[in-house]
Amino acid sequence: MTANSPHNPTTAVGSADSSEFESALETARRQLTHAASQLDIDSNIVERLKYPAKIHEVTVPIERDDGAVDVFIGYRAQHDSVRGPYKGGLRYHPDVTHDECVGLAMWMTWKCAVMDLPFGGAKGGVVVNPKKLSAGEKERLTRRFTEEIRSVIGPNRDVPAPDMGTDAQTMAWIMDAYSMQEDETTPGVVTGKPPAVGGSEGREEAPGRSVAIVTRLVCEYYDRQLEKTTVAIQGYGSVGANAARLLDEWGATVVAISDVNGAMYDPAGIDTAAVPSHDEEPEAVTKYANNVIPNDELLTLDVDVLIPAALGNVITKENAEAIAADFVVEGANGPTTSTADSILAERDITVIPDILANAGGVTVSYFEWLQDINRRAWSLERVNDELEVEMQAAWDAVRSEFERRDITWRDAAYIVALSRIAEAHEARGLWP
Repeated sequence: MTANSPHNPTTAVGSADSSEFESALETARRQLTHAASQLDIDSNIVERLKYPAKIHEVTVPIERDDGAVDVFIGYRAQHDSVRGPYKGGLRYHPDVTHDECVGLAMWMTWKCAVMDLPFGGAKGGVVVNPKKLSAGEKERLTRRFTEEIRSVIGPNRDVPAPDMGTDAQTMAWIMDAYSMQEDETTPGVVTGKPPAVGGSEGREEAPGRSVAIVTRLVCEYYDRQLEKTTVAIQGYGSVGANAARLLDEWGATVVAISDVNGAMYDPAGIDTAAVPSHDEEPEAVTKYANNVIPNDELLTLDVDVLIPAALGNVITKENAEAIAADFVVEGANGPTTSTADSILAERDITVIPDILANAGGVTVSYFEWLQDINRRAWSLERVNDELEVEMQAAWDAVRSEFERRDITWRDAAYIVALSRIAEAHEARGLWP
């Protein structure tokens, strides 16, 4: 199936003939260069944006439950703060690297800019397998890591948030550790906290909600009725499950969902509310399935909308020709490789990029930050209403560039982001 699109762009951000897989940093720089080539901006600004402002590397010693001491490496990469404080997640994962943090920090800069939020990009984490930590060990690791980076974070400096291997409890520990050392309760130092300590209602569901909102906007733009739209979603964690349930509620037919063990497939539609998300019951999708298919088969189902909402680099040059969906809405960060992106563009398959589709998380983090600063909580209804407004505004800005320049949606999103960042740099100038 191919989308009936008035546009047939043949180039995509990051297209390349080089190796299929590249680091997050290589991808981010490639995307920056490609977007800049389509804009009349100062090349010196582009050169500055290729590099992070600062990278902090720390050692994090903790005492294990058996009395032994282990030392872990932690990072915090701060890319650009021309539009406001740094903002980005903290992850606990054995594959965290220096370059990954820099690349993801750059992506956060673009994501905040495309949403027109007063933040810059940051990312960080600790090189550790959180599954091998007890609850006490994870808390000690978090509190020590907070102390190691305390001088470089803060409500007006750098505001971390949850990511892989971290959650609301992790953010509460960071907030408490920071507040105790600063001698004042400072909820705005992190977002993604429990509401009891200054977190926002709707924060955890926000990335999935934004994916669902953007999917609905895509269908409206291409004159597709959501009630007649079939959807396959890879991943049933916070993003995938929330997107699936909302689209199901709005009338779309979700025919496939998956977790690490495989995919549930039912052409007649899945009752998404009856299947526990990963947070509710880890790895439960296949337990509730009558028909199980491999995860890679889910990606090539003949559906209207494909939402990769699990891992990066799942749509590659090996399977891009087999993608049968009309639309790909990126729920995960970086699910489509550069080569695959070019193939999908040549096949006229519409790809909505991650920096727009899953930006609900950082947007509601912004709402949480505002609530913390003003010491006034918002209702869930207000959070969702405000998110709807912000997603519509971002969609309109990207759509305008998409139509005006006859380019891909990914190109359009990066052009919106880079234009706003460049304008801020031009206004502020360069410190001597």
